[in-house]
Amino acid sequence: MRLWTLHPQYLDAAGLVALWREGLLARAVLRGRTKGYRHHPQLARFRAHRAPSAAIDAYLATVLAEARSRGYAFDGRKIRPREPRTRLGATSGQLAYEWAHLLGKLRARSPARYRALRALRAPEAHPLFRVRRGGVEPWERVTRSPALLRSARPGPPARSPH
Repeated sequence: MRLWTLHPQYLDAAGLVALWREGLLARAVLRGRTKGYRHHPQLARFRAHRAPSAAIDAYLATVLAEARSRGYAFDGRKIRPREPRTRLGATSGQLAYEWAHLLGKLRARSPARYRALRALRAPEAHPLFRVRRGGVEPWERVTRSPALLRSARPGPPARSPH
């Protein structure tokens, strides 16, 4: 399960579809409707919100909007899009780590998208997240890839126009 801190605009088609499906699974887990994935570390930040279901719905609403902007037919009836009263925190190191991780996936799976994005140095976060300076989040299962770890050094928070 990967619930990206990055804005979904950067994902290729396969990544966006996977994010929608994994987000719906996360929603089911947070609502107590499944036995699997209950202890998945990616869910910690949603559980920390005072209204986890509202937070995951707000997260998925942005994914749905991105899908619709691309002409995809995701079923919006599966969520209750709403704005949570508070945003979730994220760190600049987490954003950098995910950016390097995504670029690695795109390089293999979607070379044209990789070439279009590889020069971007300050990707936007998903609008649910307020980015602050810091390293990779403690819940992240960090791979041993030296390139990923180097890229995840804390830097200034990415600015988001949202």
